Amino acid sequence: MVTSILTAIYLVNALIALVTILVKPRDVAAIWAWLLVLFALPVVGFFLYLFFGRGLTDKKKFYLQQSDLKELENFGDFQEESLELYNQVMDTPEQQQFVDFFSGLNRMPLTRKNQVKIFTDGTAKFDALMKDIQAAKFSIHIEYYAFVTDTIGTQILKLLEEKAAAGVEVRLLYDAFGSKKTKHKDFTQLCKNGGHVQTFITSQKALLKFRLNYHDHRKIVVIDGKISYIGGFNVADQYAGTTKKFGYWRDTHLRIQGAAASLLQMRFLMDWNVSSPVGEKVAYHLDYFFKIKDVSPQGNTNIQIIASGPNSDHEQIKLAFIKLITSAKKRLWIQSPYLVPDDSVVAALKIAAASGVDIKIMIPDKPDHPFIYRATQYYARQLIKENIEILVYQNGFLHAKTMIMDDEICTVGSANQDIRSYKLNFEANAILYDPQVIQQLEAIFIEDRKQCQLMTPEVVRKMSKWLLFKQQISRLFSPIL
Repeated sequence: MVTSILTAIYLVNALIALVTILVKPRDVAAIWAWLLVLFALPVVGFFLYLFFGRGLTDKKKFYLQQSDLKELENFGDFQEESLELYNQVMDTPEQQQFVDFFSGLNRMPLTRKNQVKIFTDGTAKFDALMKDIQAAKFSIHIEYYAFVTDTIGTQILKLLEEKAAAGVEVRLLYDAFGSKKTKHKDFTQLCKNGGHVQTFITSQKALLKFRLNYHDHRKIVVIDGKISYIGGFNVADQYAGTTKKFGYWRDTHLRIQGAAASLLQMRFLMDWNVSSPVGEKVAYHLDYFFKIKDVSPQGNTNIQIIASGPNSDHEQIKLAFIKLITSAKKRLWIQSPYLVPDDSVVAALKIAAASGVDIKIMIPDKPDHPFIYRATQYYARQLIKENIEILVYQNGFLHAKTMIMDDEICTVGSANQDIRSYKLNFEANAILYDPQVIQQLEAIFIEDRKQCQLMTPEVVRKMSKWLLFKQQISRLFSPIL
């Protein structure tokens, strides 16, 4: 009797699995990964798929896409007063090709005369951010995957409350899943003082709408439309290196003063409006955006912004990574806490390595997500076979998301080198054209390398069979991690 019941459950589960997985177009690797989950974990696997694997509905995708297109059409009007800052003509055909390609991904233009400061330490980044918040006169727009109201978060929140009470427009957008310990009531005083707070659209009623797998992973701040931040640091104590679990937190974040702030402002406003009820949506006005009279001091960095998310099938940031990888002639230096690339990125890395490009990839020596870290180790083992240098950072937790291509272009942002960042998360990265910034990132990479152990065939041979097994199993689930 029991055997018959179990058999019936398994057969029903198999039928539901096939129908559920195949009814919606998706890549083959993800199909097989979910089938493995559904067949290996009858019933439980179905509920896992229900909450983490269904994807955004076509209706929701269309709504998000149309919202972005509508907002981007308005954005062109704000560039006309500052044409010097949005000049799209580059010095060489090669550079022009990159600018045109990245502009085509998101319809975001090249911006000029930006001034960039690089942060690798959380305490320094938070100190600078709080000083800029204190100096804000018109608007403070903040968007984070994790905004946790612990010590650091509370300090920033108190400043926001003060600025809102003083009449500064304060808007805070956060991902509820990434900010697990944060409650909406934590922002009661901010709202009473005139501030505005929203959770990102995919984290609103996520449990009821089965959207637990789609997160706003962006880290964006724009102050007075002039000063902006983008990179890997979220708002929480662990990012200041004050927690025992991770120790020192090594990340990379940019403070950008200049016209690129208008691109991040545009990205924030699109995310805010699509996440807000009608009464909370923002009507754009010119003072939100950078104008030529605001260029003081002038910088030398040309910057583009690219963004991607599951609302589009184009995987813009992944395409940007592939473009940089396949265009490299001399070197490609990458830092990422997760190394779980899909087949197209792996193929691009192999082609670049076979072409004699110096490829170095730096990863952490400890996990913050064990399953993903074992998959990272698996891909690291495979890539060293292609003469790609894998460096394992030993001095705390490496969370930086950077790429240096030759001496021409670099990128810093929120996107990791993993399938989740390519397909499932809402991400944003800055593309920078500036030899001086590249030299700074190069120096940072070289300094970090002193804290790394090189992954060699000998190191791999010393790995236990159990560890290798866990890596293999994790790799099977990599398309849905």
